[in-house]
Amino acid sequence: MPSQRVIAVVGPGDDATEDLCALAYEAGLLLAGGGFVVVNGGLGGVMEAAARGAQEAGGIVIGLLPGDDRAAANAQTVAIPTGLGQARNALVVSAADAVIAVGGSWGTLSEIALARRSGKPVVCLRGWHVIDDGGQRVTLDVADSPEEAVAHLARILTD
Repeated sequence: MPSQRVIAVVGPGDDATEDLCALAYEAGLLLAGGGFVVVNGGLGGVMEAAARGAQEAGGIVIGLLPGDDRAAANAQTVAIPTGLGQARNALVVSAADAVIAVGGSWGTLSEIALARRSGKPVVCLRGWHVIDDGGQRVTLDVADSPEEAVAHLARILTD
């Protein structure tokens, strides 16, 4: 059986706005509807919203938790405690074929950077704008909607 493609949906946790959570929820629905597995950091905010959307569409969600307590997970199909704290962001990115970044927090920025360093596609929904040390804006793929983000990554991953 061929393995399913895995997309990370990353973004702010408990301080995520309702608007960002709505975007993440829609992304989760669309990803699961398209046959993708969703991976994230397993906690609240954007992570929980994407997980709820994916599960409501019958999808699989893997949460890689920063702590040791599996019970801390929100709406994950499979919750894996890592005990790594924020270093678990590297595992989230490593487990994914591509990343959708919803909003902007420091953890989200670290996941964007890790994905870019490893050559994985990243699409940002209302998130970071990065300026390099020469003052030039770093080109990040940006989507105006979850539909656009998912469609863009689906094209990249099937080419």
